[in-house]
Amino acid sequence: MPRKDMRAPLALAALMMTPAAAPTAASATDSAAAPAPALAYPATERGSTVDRQFGVDVADPYRWLEDDVRVNPKVAAWVAEQNKVTDAYLATLPGREAFRKRMTELYNYERFGLPTKAGTHYFYTRNDGLQPQSVLYVRDGLKGEGRVLIDPNSWAKDGATALGEWNPSEDGKYLLYSVQDGGTDWRIVRVKDVATGQDTGDEIRWVKFSALDWAKDGSGFYYSRFPEPREGQAFQSLNENHAVYFHKLGTPQSEDVLIHATPDKPKLNHSAVVTDDGKYVLVVSSEGTDERYGLTLHPAKGGAAIPLVGDYANNWEYVTNAGSRFTFLTNKGAPRARLVSLDIRKPGEITELVPESRSTLVGASRVGNRIILSYLGDAKSQAVMIGLDGKPISAIRLADIGSAKGFGGNPQDAETFYEFSSYATPTTIFRLDTVTGKSEVFAAPKLTFDPKQFSVEQRFYKSKDGTEVPMFVVMKKGLDRSKGSPTLLYGYGGFNVSMTPAFSPTKLAWMDKGGVFAVANLRGGGEYGKAWHDAGRLDKKQNVFDDFIAAGEYLIAEGIAGKGQLVIEGGSNGGLLVGAVTNQRPDLFAAALPAVGVMDMLRFDRFTAGRYWTDDYGYPSKEADFRNLLAYSPYHNIRDGAAYPAILVTTADTDDRVVPGHSFKYTAELQHSEIGPKPHLIRVETRAGHGSGKPVDKIIAEAADKYAFAAKWTGLKVE
Repeated sequence: MPRKDMRAPLALAALMMTPAAAPTAASATDSAAAPAPALAYPATERGSTVDRQFGVDVADPYRWLEDDVRVNPKVAAWVAEQNKVTDAYLATLPGREAFRKRMTELYNYERFGLPTKAGTHYFYTRNDGLQPQSVLYVRDGLKGEGRVLIDPNSWAKDGATALGEWNPSEDGKYLLYSVQDGGTDWRIVRVKDVATGQDTGDEIRWVKFSALDWAKDGSGFYYSRFPEPREGQAFQSLNENHAVYFHKLGTPQSEDVLIHATPDKPKLNHSAVVTDDGKYVLVVSSEGTDERYGLTLHPAKGGAAIPLVGDYANNWEYVTNAGSRFTFLTNKGAPRARLVSLDIRKPGEITELVPESRSTLVGASRVGNRIILSYLGDAKSQAVMIGLDGKPISAIRLADIGSAKGFGGNPQDAETFYEFSSYATPTTIFRLDTVTGKSEVFAAPKLTFDPKQFSVEQRFYKSKDGTEVPMFVVMKKGLDRSKGSPTLLYGYGGFNVSMTPAFSPTKLAWMDKGGVFAVANLRGGGEYGKAWHDAGRLDKKQNVFDDFIAAGEYLIAEGIAGKGQLVIEGGSNGGLLVGAVTNQRPDLFAAALPAVGVMDMLRFDRFTAGRYWTDDYGYPSKEADFRNLLAYSPYHNIRDGAAYPAILVTTADTDDRVVPGHSFKYTAELQHSEIGPKPHLIRVETRAGHGSGKPVDKIIAEAADKYAFAAKWTGLKVE
């Protein structure tokens, strides 16, 4: 974790981020495919629940499947029966073992996380290749010998307990870290003495969607938490009454000091960042997933809070401060964002440092006496250095098509680190000296394949309304393109999340076996700033589906995919996307892979983090929003009598971001409907969540199953 993540942490945590591959309930180690069984779905009780909303009768026959699988034995029995049928079918897929083997080979390389410097120490994660979880190391000095500080692989036999967020104290004496068990969003926060490697005994519970930041003197840290849920409700109850606390080292959590809370506004979330000079604690508040924040300054040594921004209308990301003058990245008056400063004594008077440009400004951080600005230009990373006064210094040279992340730092040190990756290029870590502008490799992977064997193209296509949409197309060089190839089309399209180039061993295995991989940069994302996001949410959500459908049509029209060779994939909000477009154009796709999706658009706001998503989806309790949501809700719009593609739904029992009831109900309705003979299956994993913290072996097993399923229905020959 970088020393300072300059983006507002609570909003990013509450977003339904594109998940990591979820583990599978079935093993992918079969040496040969078994004979295909006759597909018979388990019987699912169909209830009589009907809700009347705004004069419309809405049937919800599978309401009972919303119950927590860990609490309701009836739901647990349904899951077991579904997994039994799914496992038997997956065992028949001929490409399963070949995918598993190749993915294991591609995953088996040494990889590093971004280093964080504190005092004389450098902290970083490392995975030797196939370790379930990456290990946290520390070294004294840049060239020092690394030693293991935290090995989460010793925490659980199944490898499903992960190291979450971490942050060293300013002097590097202590490490603040969180534990994520079984994929949940809940965190347990602890402190480790770096010299001895022993925990201090400090422990904080019920932490979620929280930044973790130290007081400058290392006496304690700031965090955010929710009240303890009622028994049995931790994974389903709504998240409300978030509050910021200060914990003094060596004291029990019961003595933690409340810093900021809004009991009169229980839906607000709050996250705390200590300013560079250590004099203030900046609390960033928001209600939903939109980057619309309120800002409140609390003097670190006590005193009256200072309201800075209270209109909750714009994005404000703290960059640095010098005394009372603060620098922020904001989209106020600039849809693609700009850099500004203000004096906290007169917060209404804004001075522009760097104006809005054609590229979207997505990040800013102070390193020494420089500010590094990160941009997206047509979904590709760009980075420049400027002075504290906003005057340009130099561009940071990056490869042509790829993603750069990192650039964290502090005012006392001119050194920073960043990572760069692309679709066929794993992450390389660079060290940047901001005084000389020189970058050097800190850690580069040793590969068992040649990235130059793959081509990465960026194309632009027209959506239904004529909007031009970018799309990346990746494939193995030399692929016979005369007749089209089985093509995996991925999309997300929401919550201002940008789909930038990233390396995935599982996707590379698909391409290595002769498939094409495409990523469409749909409206609703953040690739072109606020306007692009606004064009794909609320009553404009249909634009996202139109963009994705148009991407599929383009791939076929261009001969990249042949008819019957297109499979679509998406997770979380992307799972909603896959479910919606499958209902709207079942003829276009051979197979669909919706993962941890939001499938019931009329009840999403009743569980855990769902209430945050009204910024993108609207309120089911408001008539105009209700009618819009009902028009595309995957669960409510399955088309009886239409021929549907093969569908493999995936979810997990510990997903407390998008509760698994969404996928349970959607699958039950698919299996009940007359939509053709192709399989419509679900896999439900135990001790797994929305995506983060998955062990490597289970990621490989899940992906092997999904892509063997996709290969079966797109005609990809896997050997």
